[in-house]
Amino acid sequence: MIFSMLKNTSIEKTSEEAFEKKVAEHIPLLDVKNLSVAFRRGPTSNRPAVDTVVEDVSFNIYPGETLAIVGESGSGKSVTAHSIMKLLPYPMAFHPQGTIIFEGEDLVQYPSEQMQRIRGFKIGMIFQEPMTALNPLHTIGKQLGEALKLHAPTLRKHELKEKTIAMLHKVQIDQPERRISSYPHELSGGQRQRVMIAMALAHEPRLLIADEPTTALDVTVQREILTLLKDLQHEMGMAILLITHDLGVVRHMANRIAVMHQGKLIEEQPCEDLFNHPQEDYTRMLLDSEPHHEAPAVVGGKKILLRTKELSVSFPLNKPLFGKPTRFLHAVKPINIEVSAGSTLGIVGESGSGKTTLALAILKLISSKGEIHYGQVPLHRLNERKVRPLRKEIQVVFQDPFASLSPRLPISDIIAEGLLVHTKQNNEEREQAVVKVMEEVGLDPEDRHRYPHEFSGGQRQRVAIARALILNPKIVILDEPTSALDRIVQIQVIDLLQKLQANRGLTYLFISHDLKMVKALSHQVIVMKQGQVLEQGNTQDVLNAPQHEYTQSLLDASFL
Repeated sequence: MIFSMLKNTSIEKTSEEAFEKKVAEHIPLLDVKNLSVAFRRGPTSNRPAVDTVVEDVSFNIYPGETLAIVGESGSGKSVTAHSIMKLLPYPMAFHPQGTIIFEGEDLVQYPSEQMQRIRGFKIGMIFQEPMTALNPLHTIGKQLGEALKLHAPTLRKHELKEKTIAMLHKVQIDQPERRISSYPHELSGGQRQRVMIAMALAHEPRLLIADEPTTALDVTVQREILTLLKDLQHEMGMAILLITHDLGVVRHMANRIAVMHQGKLIEEQPCEDLFNHPQEDYTRMLLDSEPHHEAPAVVGGKKILLRTKELSVSFPLNKPLFGKPTRFLHAVKPINIEVSAGSTLGIVGESGSGKTTLALAILKLISSKGEIHYGQVPLHRLNERKVRPLRKEIQVVFQDPFASLSPRLPISDIIAEGLLVHTKQNNEEREQAVVKVMEEVGLDPEDRHRYPHEFSGGQRQRVAIARALILNPKIVILDEPTSALDRIVQIQVIDLLQKLQANRGLTYLFISHDLKMVKALSHQVIVMKQGQVLEQGNTQDVLNAPQHEYTQSLLDASFL
């Protein structure tokens, strides 16, 4: 099996004879044996002096193949990957046992100086969030040039520019000659991820580690990035270690799958064998973690709670010194929606389609034209002073719970923030309200004095939901609330949102690029592209029998 899999892969760096010899000798490119990872605790910690997070893990990767490591958050996937690159905070982190054999050498024994010659040269890495990994103060041309020059210091300035443009062209960045002068914030999420891929592949590494490379991307961009990685893998003959919680991505990309749970590797099989015949109960649970159920019945009847008429948003592209702007970006073109009380409207579309801009306009956080009716209240006619008392009735939950929660406040203060603004409750009443809403969203009230970094991603999103619910809103806008979470936690959050909707009669606007989640939660759906609604209607009708070719392309890209 391994021979046929590798034989079909073009490997430029290895001659045909050497390649066949490696296969015949069954020599892996990377061989991890009995690896454990532990972290030392500080003297003031009340936790054990040593915390073992990865225990006795063994796996290997052969040239040209893709091994996926899957598991929920906290299972040890990323720690294992970072161990290979030795990117952990040593000496607080250490390896009680194990070896990491790469091309015959044990990387565990490599000092920092030797690892510098491995990183980016023989082993490349793509990180989960390119906006965090890229320096916001430097152009992408400069950052990619630094990656190229690190292992080729003799490159001249014009050669460096030529190679930088060539790499951007290789990862299919449009107009690379112009893009080298762009800063990260001027690129889309997919473009930033392509830059990260270019940096990781600058020196044609033998092994690429991709740590959740498509988590925050919409389905169409996700498909483009995965197709690009497969094409480059075939062209360069590199092996890929893929870290992900998205089983659709795994099935599309991987030759073999290793499953991790609570720091241990519990199962490893060829891709289709694992999907068809999982051996472990935990693996079966992962495979079953799909939102099979459909949106529950509407609680609030047919009363229209939110309605827009010809709502549009435009941003000026020029700001003349005198006079008014003459050029505009039409981010949202005139849109009409109606949302019944107790129902969910799903808003889908690729990045830049205007989904979040539409939500911000409804929240009156950006200027817009047209009408916004909340019940019988014409929000579009109200100034900020008159809108402010109504804000407690229309709340929002953002995409990234780590970014939207203040790291300096305990979660009790975070959840209670709205009460300080909109009520006159005393400290005891606020404390009781916090305890009650934490119990409602499945959090232990005893943890209310802890800080956000002490919680998992799913728990942080529950904190964000609790913060929105404590004001007893009628409408909650959910802006990609599950995209940064692994599939098991996503299902838990969707189940929680359904339960809260049934118990409280909440109305949701659910923005997402995950069509499975939209199908599970939404009663109605609108499909947006370039600020325009291309299709709308009952969720089951639209997603089961789409009328527009763009909706069909979204479904095709979603691995449904």
